[in-house]
Amino acid sequence: MSEVEPFRQLEAWLEEAKAAQPFWADAMVLATTGPGGAPAARAVLLRGLDERGLVFYTDGESRKGAELANDPRAALVFLWPSHERQARVEGAVEAVSGQETDAYWAGRPRGSQLSAWASHQSQVVSGREELEAGVAEVAERFGGGPVPRPPRWVGFRLVPVTFEFWQGRPDRLHDRVRHRLDQGGVWRAEWLAP
Repeated sequence: MSEVEPFRQLEAWLEEAKAAQPFWADAMVLATTGPGGAPAARAVLLRGLDERGLVFYTDGESRKGAELANDPRAALVFLWPSHERQARVEGAVEAVSGQETDAYWAGRPRGSQLSAWASHQSQVVSGREELEAGVAEVAERFGGGPVPRPPRWVGFRLVPVTFEFWQGRPDRLHDRVRHRLDQGGVWRAEWLAP
């Protein structure tokens, strides 16, 4: 495992995973803190990665949106079994700018846009029929024109303070390297026992 800057390492591993398993190679488990400190986790898709952090989009009024509003600390986990690799990222979450969110929204498939309007994520519904009726109503409301971004649909960026890369090896003697951001803004790498 190379000792490169952690953002570049994550990009390299993502590209290798996409080449081997293009479907959901960018899936990551997002862990947040719920009421009373209870952990909560779910899979989301990585929609942006640069030196500022890792971006995902969701309904800001969903359970994860509420949990991040209450406690903006979070963790992400990528798992690529085809390469015997795992990457963990921890840090604080901040809102993505409205301009960046609008740009991403504009590139989404129309069906996904309509579903985002119709589905108030994490809310109890009576069944699939209610969701389908909601999509039909929204489709009629917007007709053939553009579908604007719902005000509650937002982007989040996890700003990393820690990365950890795990590479499987024979006999459980795995490679495990943690990168931590020091007080001076420099990434420091350290090997961990597996």
